[in-house]
Amino acid sequence: MTRRNEAREEAAFLRGEVGVDGAATEADQRDAAEVERDKAREELLRGRTWLGRELLTWLLWRSESGDPLVEVEGSGLVVLFTGRITLRGLAGEVTELTARGAEAPYAAEVRRALDAGLLVHQARLRFTQGEGDTEKVYEATIDAEHLDIRAAKLPELAAEEEDDRVLERLFLAGQLSRFVDALVAAFLEERAGRGWAKRTVPALKRWMQAPGGAEGRRA
Repeated sequence: MTRRNEAREEAAFLRGEVGVDGAATEADQRDAAEVERDKAREELLRGRTWLGRELLTWLLWRSESGDPLVEVEGSGLVVLFTGRITLRGLAGEVTELTARGAEAPYAAEVRRALDAGLLVHQARLRFTQGEGDTEKVYEATIDAEHLDIRAAKLPELAAEEEDDRVLERLFLAGQLSRFVDALVAAFLEERAGRGWAKRTVPALKRWMQAPGGAEGRRA
């Protein structure tokens, strides 16, 4: 047996693909269809994560203006990144960066990291809908992998009876989910449009590279 074959067998053993007797382990005895399903699921999740990071990065850029980004039930929705933000990438000297602080998401250091190839993986967002007496403020941490809503903070409840408060809390939680759905829909519409590569991406790059961050927000 050649040294190359010995090295291959040793590597297979270390990966758990074969046992001490050289026979395939149970994990390798799965049928081909099951292996393909697992592979397809892994690729789908990886693709979703990447798309989620693009979404959050696009949203960070769009939100800096302070203007309503979408309309939900006839009322504009303002989004603001606040507090902790985590960036991740696939290659390079730095593959993860976390910034903390009230204005950290819009800091020049974050934009430089984005320009270097990282994307927003997780962030704390504030959603504001309505004005004056009708204004409601929500907060939530959004993760790019599954666009999960974590550690949500809902507006102060108005109802006094416990049953009514439960219903109101459920309604507000549903509103928060609708906000995220509306932002995802707006992103996908732009992402799939003809102007993404010609206008949006160059505008994003100008924003990342601008000293103050305001330039290049719009193509």
